[in-house]
Amino acid sequence: MQYGAKGDGVSDDTKAFEDAWQDVCNDNGPRSRLTIPLVNTFLVGPINFQGPCKSPVVHFKILGTIIAPEDPNSWNSCETGAWLLFSNVDGLILDGGGMINGRGNAWWTKSSTYINEVFRCFVPPSALHFENCNGLRLRQLKHRDSPRNHIGLSRCSFSTISNLDISAPDSSPNTDGIDVSISTQIRIKNSVIKTGDDCIALNNGTSQVNITGIYCGPGHGISIGSLGINGEYSTVENIYIRKCNFSGTQNGARIKTWQGGSGYARDITFEQINLQNVNNPILIDQYYCPGGHNCPTNSSAVEISGISYKLFQGTSSSRTAINFDCSDNVPCSGISLDQITIMSAKTGENTTVYCNNAYGTSSFTEPSPTCLSH
Repeated sequence: MQYGAKGDGVSDDTKAFEDAWQDVCNDNGPRSRLTIPLVNTFLVGPINFQGPCKSPVVHFKILGTIIAPEDPNSWNSCETGAWLLFSNVDGLILDGGGMINGRGNAWWTKSSTYINEVFRCFVPPSALHFENCNGLRLRQLKHRDSPRNHIGLSRCSFSTISNLDISAPDSSPNTDGIDVSISTQIRIKNSVIKTGDDCIALNNGTSQVNITGIYCGPGHGISIGSLGINGEYSTVENIYIRKCNFSGTQNGARIKTWQGGSGYARDITFEQINLQNVNNPILIDQYYCPGGHNCPTNSSAVEISGISYKLFQGTSSSRTAINFDCSDNVPCSGISLDQITIMSAKTGENTTVYCNNAYGTSSFTEPSPTCLSH
């Protein structure tokens, strides 16, 4: 193999990847390519694939397997918060049918204090992160067992993520499938996500996102947020989520905000959603407080408006199938429910709706949201 890579899953191939990237990124042809061979497994430490690159299209083709160091003590750096970081690379394509395995089990069992003091990391690293990569195409890859979230996008635009297979144990903490923040014009489609946290989370600064054809479960559903942490001004808008299936998840369509924040989450549509044994099929939680402690009461809140739910069907594992727990001072407005049928997964039990300071309309919805204010 070129650049001295061993590809035996034991030898450290980080330097070979760094050298190969330098050549690919400096190639000024119309399309540069780096190929990870099919039959090999490459052990790679934290690495920054830094741009900008000279070619308008950079093709990173993963046919084989890339694995992270199994022992967190062997990581030489985690300042970037990511294992595989692509930064400032426009026109990037990642595909090939291979696997990215973060081998995160050793991270999951450690406390945050231990991670900070011993590993010198504030949090476990993301497996794969894209920073300021416009025109990204990420597709046809398998992602396994990230120390934290599997894929992150920040400051990206006009990008498409498709045909991914993302998996981690349902007990693994904070292993979101895909996290998006400060990004616009993003498409996520036709993927299977089975993790210990949100299948997809759309965070502060995200707009113009289209999500379709996602199978989610186990996991915590598809979430807007969390927004407004530590008094932050947060915005999410123009989100369209459709033709998604949730199976055995903690949540289905969720919006979560902290007390004390400000900003808005608006013009968000969930449509054609199938549910199987989902604990919170439809949830707006403006009192989000993981663990239920150390969250002070605060009158300010992220404003939630223009939220549409249409064509939901399936079963809830809890009695409360629809839960709108909105701020006392900044109520939710413009909620629309249409053609919703959510039955109990338990024989003989009925589902209910809970509303707190929620305003909107409903039609052809079961359970009937009589508590929704007009």
